[in-house]
Amino acid sequence: MDRWIIGAFCLILVFNHFSSVSGNAEGDALNALKNNLEDPNNVLQSWDATLVNPCTWFHVTCNNENSVTRVDLGNANLSGQLVTQLGQLPNLQYLELYSNNISGRVPNELGNLTNLVSLDLYLNKLNGPIPDTLKKLQKLRFLRLNNNTLTGTIPYSLTTIASLQVLDLSNNRLTGPVPVNGSFTLFTPISFNGNLLDALPVSPPPPLPPSPPSSKAVNSATGAIAGGVAAGAALLFAGPAIALAWWRKKKPQDHFFDVPAEEDPEVHLGQLKRFSLRELQVATDNFSNKNILGRGGFGKVYKGRLADGTLVAVKRLKEERTQGGELQFQTEVEMISMAVHRNLLRLRGFCMTPTERLLVYPYMSNGSVASCLRERSESQLPLEWKIRQRIALGSARGLAYLHDHCDPKIIHRDVKAANILLDEEFEAVVGDFGLAKLMDYKDTHVTTAVRGTIGHIAPEYLSTGKSSEKTDCFGYGVMLLELITGQRAFDLARLANDDDVMLLDWVKGLLKDKKLESLVDVDLQGNYVDEQVEELIQVALLCTQNSPTERPKMSEVVRMLEGDGLAERWEEWQKEEMFRQDYSNAHNQHNDWNIPDSIHNLQPDELSNPR
Repeated sequence: MDRWIIGAFCLILVFNHFSSVSGNAEGDALNALKNNLEDPNNVLQSWDATLVNPCTWFHVTCNNENSVTRVDLGNANLSGQLVTQLGQLPNLQYLELYSNNISGRVPNELGNLTNLVSLDLYLNKLNGPIPDTLKKLQKLRFLRLNNNTLTGTIPYSLTTIASLQVLDLSNNRLTGPVPVNGSFTLFTPISFNGNLLDALPVSPPPPLPPSPPSSKAVNSATGAIAGGVAAGAALLFAGPAIALAWWRKKKPQDHFFDVPAEEDPEVHLGQLKRFSLRELQVATDNFSNKNILGRGGFGKVYKGRLADGTLVAVKRLKEERTQGGELQFQTEVEMISMAVHRNLLRLRGFCMTPTERLLVYPYMSNGSVASCLRERSESQLPLEWKIRQRIALGSARGLAYLHDHCDPKIIHRDVKAANILLDEEFEAVVGDFGLAKLMDYKDTHVTTAVRGTIGHIAPEYLSTGKSSEKTDCFGYGVMLLELITGQRAFDLARLANDDDVMLLDWVKGLLKDKKLESLVDVDLQGNYVDEQVEELIQVALLCTQNSPTERPKMSEVVRMLEGDGLAERWEEWQKEEMFRQDYSNAHNQHNDWNIPDSIHNLQPDELSNPR
């Protein structure tokens, strides 16, 4: 009998254990999403419902309490519909499901995700209305629902989300008025382009004041005055509305921008502020040399402090005013300001005068990756390996956003460690991504001016002057090698040891001699994982192939860094390398570099030089 009781008690414990395992609400919610989606590329293969929690699944990020904070399934070729269970992820901050073929409605239950910072569902086939429940997302900063088939009106309640920085609802089938908060629209016209919205934004009418007692004569006079004011107001607002309607009919493909007066520094373009020159002169102590943070082909960057105490970085561009350049510059600024991603440097505002072009960005307290690797103070600790891994992934995400999700796409053309900035949490932020575009605003016919830094420039860009997203991929690959080695992409000092001045060639030489260990930055003092270093080198070598067609897209790089597809891509590339080498040997041609059969096959006794 006692044995029976003990056995029953054990069965109850086992039952409770498996009940708790299968009862993980967040895992169940994501598993419901998986079951409701078609996944032809097996992106969700690792989503195993039998696991205790989903924190080991690919494309899922958790916090220290094993609660889901991020779901990254952008550009994954998924189809099907979203599920209401997504509202059961209480700590979710980023829901990235853009660039898929997801259809159906946006679930009302997404309004339960009160910690959500970014909701990206653009470039899908979603239909139906925008849920009014999204008003509960008071921490939301980025809401992008563009390029779907959403219908109905834009909920006025979205204007109550004080944290919202970017709202993009363009290219849907929305109707009705554009919401207004106060005296100006929260967001710029480009946010709503491609819908069937009313020409002029409207806001709820203000409450009527109590009517004072009046006589017939007073009423008559008041009526006459009111009639005159109403007629004047009608003419005042109807004129621009008619002109705007005529202009849109004549130029259906262009965007309309309300250009504010130069002397009014408080006018905002959406969340983008137009600063006065005086304001920025005061902030930077009249562009004092002591406030210079950096120099580049665009000009100089100054540290500044605004009147409210906010620290900013002010870029002073070299270009001067040209005929008709003002609107073009402002349009370019507006387009770049719409490129908002956690791994892109956010443009706060700009200043434009007859002789000045200035851009205002947040101040990055930890400087650039280059400065942290090679120019840090004695009191500053070297970048830990885990931070370097986060920098690699974050910067790849930022570049992938520029290439795949900006319209038109933005090519950086100068990807390097000096242009990857670090915020207070050492999160990677890609900077200067719009400068190549802005620098060409007065010579729009010129497309072959080479911009970049020696050591980072892709060979086809150097020879032809034609850039593409694959030239950014090459620069990114070299930047990865900077992260691993801590060295400069181009360094004449390496000549002292008869080494290559180009970092890429130096790395290839060490790999040829099977000296993998000597590649790693000595400042890490051995505090890294060999397998992770090898994987990052593999990604870097795939990104820096001579042929741009053989380099991966940055979205593919993101997937490889997240643990999806690197082994297969590396194996395929090695086979192609072996074929090329065999072909070359058959024709007695000298091969400058033969990579080892596999970096993973290197043995410790084959490595030389101290770490």
